[in-house]
Amino acid sequence: MTNQYNNQYGKQQMAPGNGSQSRVFTRMLAISMLAFLPMLAEAAALEQFKSFVASTKAAKGEFTQRQVKMMDGSAKVSNVSSGSFTFARPGKFIWTYVKPYEQLLQADGDKLYIFDKDLNQVTVRKLGDALASSPAAILFGSNDLEKNFTLKEAGTKDGMEWLDATPKSKDSTFEHIGIGLRNGVPEAMELRDAFGQVSLLSFKKFEKNPAIPANGFKFVVPKGADVFNN
Repeated sequence: MTNQYNNQYGKQQMAPGNGSQSRVFTRMLAISMLAFLPMLAEAAALEQFKSFVASTKAAKGEFTQRQVKMMDGSAKVSNVSSGSFTFARPGKFIWTYVKPYEQLLQADGDKLYIFDKDLNQVTVRKLGDALASSPAAILFGSNDLEKNFTLKEAGTKDGMEWLDATPKSKDSTFEHIGIGLRNGVPEAMELRDAFGQVSLLSFKKFEKNPAIPANGFKFVVPKGADVFNN
């Protein structure tokens, strides 16, 4: 009886009908898991970004910036530039363009200084509320980003988890800001303005919370430079 039962049970387990059901169940399980993965990635993007903002009081690194224009139905990359950056929240930063020409943007928390080396000219502007809804606020502003931006997850692209930040202010020149994160650090930003122009920023050698001197963001006017206050 036991052998007869085992033989019948073994035949039932190996029957084509049961195998088909097993394969169908496996496919359904795989599909459901794939559908759930984007949700995990999206949640991770927002979680990573909030963690980055909360834990990063200062940082430094290098950047590459590209302009992208749509021409004849295809994307054309132009105006490639690169340099370095240092920032300390809130509102203090040094953004240095090295290539293809040298230019410095420096803020001390109160004023923004723009130095054009070729012209030996400094333009001084009040930092004010202009920083709040600008792309710079993502890296350099206060921790209260949701006051000025609507944040939502934007899925996974190029191995990074992306977050979409839409400025709440109508005065912002940007309609859309995308932030790509990997391992809790921003590696890319996509800036789209009201005219459809897109700027792509990529970051490398990103160092969180480095030691920065107390006067590290104090701007010194270069010798002989013309100064214009706006």
